[in-house]
Amino acid sequence: MVNKKKFGLAVLLLLTLCGCGAGQEDTDGSGAGRTLCEQHAGDAVTFDWYINYSWFTTPWGENAVSKKITEDTGISLRFITPKGNEKEKFDAMISADSLPDLVTLGWWEPQVDMMIDKGMVYALNELADTYDVYFWETAEEAVCSWYTKEDGNFYCYPNSVYQPADYEIYDTIGSNQTFLVRKDIYEALGRPDMTTPEGFQAAVRAAAEQFPLIDGRELIPIGAHVFDAMGCASFDQYLQNFLAVPYEMDGQYYDRDTDPEYIRWLKAFRELGAEGYLKEDIFIDKRTQMEEKMEQGRYFCMLYQRTDMENQQKSLYHKNPDSIYMAVDGPKNSRGDDPVLPSAGINGWTVTLISKNCERPDRAIEFLTYLMSEKGQRMIYYGVEGVTYDLVDGEYVVKPEVQRLLDTDRVEYDRLYGASDTYWMLQNTAMQLAWRQQPAEYLRQLEEWTYPYTHYLGQYELTFKADTEAGNNYNKIKKLWSKTLPQLLLAPSEEVFDRILDEYVASREQMGYQTVVEEAQRQIADAKQKLGFD
Repeated sequence: MVNKKKFGLAVLLLLTLCGCGAGQEDTDGSGAGRTLCEQHAGDAVTFDWYINYSWFTTPWGENAVSKKITEDTGISLRFITPKGNEKEKFDAMISADSLPDLVTLGWWEPQVDMMIDKGMVYALNELADTYDVYFWETAEEAVCSWYTKEDGNFYCYPNSVYQPADYEIYDTIGSNQTFLVRKDIYEALGRPDMTTPEGFQAAVRAAAEQFPLIDGRELIPIGAHVFDAMGCASFDQYLQNFLAVPYEMDGQYYDRDTDPEYIRWLKAFRELGAEGYLKEDIFIDKRTQMEEKMEQGRYFCMLYQRTDMENQQKSLYHKNPDSIYMAVDGPKNSRGDDPVLPSAGINGWTVTLISKNCERPDRAIEFLTYLMSEKGQRMIYYGVEGVTYDLVDGEYVVKPEVQRLLDTDRVEYDRLYGASDTYWMLQNTAMQLAWRQQPAEYLRQLEEWTYPYTHYLGQYELTFKADTEAGNNYNKIKKLWSKTLPQLLLAPSEEVFDRILDEYVASREQMGYQTVVEEAQRQIADAKQKLGFD
């Protein structure tokens, strides 16, 4: 990356003269050294940090990790999260020019480019050059290059990044996408084959017939992610991935939504819906209601993101180990191909930006550097020596009582300790793989099941700017799809299903679908070139 090369000599000189980098005194045995942020710990600063997820509720300053980080760096945080609709909250802040000091949101969200285009956030490379050369020692060059805009600057840094090479180095990179079944019900049914539409339907019908009630509450035969303004991840993206529906065919962008294998399975779900097995709950429940029902073990099966149900899995295990969910082979295409499941790519999961409303950008970039450093990552992951772990013969050994609480009550664990990526905003999952602890078996099974099917698919992660023709058309089409998908699933007959699908395809064309295809093709080609896939 040009900026990093430009300042390489300055970095080496400054590290030599003032000892601000990785070679400075080792204060904790980790070999990570002290960052500038720690050297300036006496300069106490409090930042407001907006997290664009209503479910994030852990405060700062009450648990062991946040107290120790504040002690080491002088930085305190006030987290701000939306109480209702995330988009409405964020758009209102942008309109009022009231962005907090730090902002974290999904890399794909249109507000990322909106803030950058409006000049509302700092270029991180410029802050690093001016205030914190050690940033260049912690940031990954390929990631900085990936996020660099046409003006030569990059304005955000992601978490949970995997690069293509990581998939060659590690065989323990898993996907979040799983097909889950309630263990005791699945085994009582004789562990049926659910990879074909016929087998799937038979298993669902048998589960509903033999287990109509779960602790006095109605069984929900099929669970799913929330239906939102984009569709439903379980019944579109996840199902397509399990069916190994391609993203390209003969080098051209492929229409996954009309793929014959996908339509075949949607029709299988439609038949179950017509028989009453797609309960109203899955179409109207929000995450809070879903988590409550998951903790009650009321779903028989679901295409779901395993990390989103860890707390509920722990609760089920400690109430009744047989009532947990397990990952098994789910829907497959008619050829029986293995699923093709994604993990994070070079885009990561969320990105963090520093707002120009921040009065101390110097301390903000130093704080990002601290969190991104190996020392910061070990703090975020393992916690505080003597409190959450002990250092035994150079190894990090989590205290038994801390591990027990992590395995049984994540909310209380976060409140008391705040490690194990409680503060995930700049977590480096690839770095953590080298010293990551194994989770409990009932969580590990869900993850390990995905290992053989996990692939690097970052070249197909698309984002459409809202203020472009393709972006506007894409958003209109996704809104139409969000209305069409439940209609397809609840269609009273196959004839009605076909009519609804034909109407969707025709309407999509009128909404400018070809501009979306052309932009998608351009993005994929550009990504493959940047990643060296061509």
